[in-house]
Amino acid sequence: MPSKLWPYITPGISDELFERLPGIPLSEREVRLLLIAQLRLLPDSVFWDIGAGTGTIPVEVGLLCPQGQIIAVERDEEVANLIRRNCDRFEVNNVAVIEGSAPECLHDLNVAPHRVCVEGGRSIGEILQAAWHYLLPSGRVVATAANLESLYAISQSFAQLQARNVEIVQSAVNRLETRGSSQTFTAVNPIFILSGEKLE
Repeated sequence: MPSKLWPYITPGISDELFERLPGIPLSEREVRLLLIAQLRLLPDSVFWDIGAGTGTIPVEVGLLCPQGQIIAVERDEEVANLIRRNCDRFEVNNVAVIEGSAPECLHDLNVAPHRVCVEGGRSIGEILQAAWHYLLPSGRVVATAANLESLYAISQSFAQLQARNVEIVQSAVNRLETRGSSQTFTAVNPIFILSGEKLE
């Protein structure tokens, strides 16, 4: 359901349209599109975004799935308020922002997810294990890794959890930027996007 700020039915909101805080990560548009494609959302999906950061994924999913229920988990109060402000900017009203540290806070969430996204974090293995416990049968988990350690931890967790239909995609995106009087291509930081299904 489009908003005034993003009146389109397609995802891919421009990064600069989101309110930001210094040092708080933002899933860049091209990576966000790959991640959302891996979620394979349904119109009424219950979606948990653990470590929601700026709130770009909850906003996009909220617009794509107006009958869905999105829960954005963020441990920092200031960042949680940033997510709320970005939801307000885009007139998204089906996102609940939960302040708490994962994995401990996950048992307080009162609705089991069809889809889960985990973006980074030092305890990503523990978070994946806990989220998997709550994930409904035929559910999907998507996790991102910006470094080798996270990639290994996610791969190991998927193996331990016996995730099925595992896919790994690495983004390789360049954007045209103007520098002085010339235009050059600048690389967006590559991210690994891993997804797996719970078949039971």
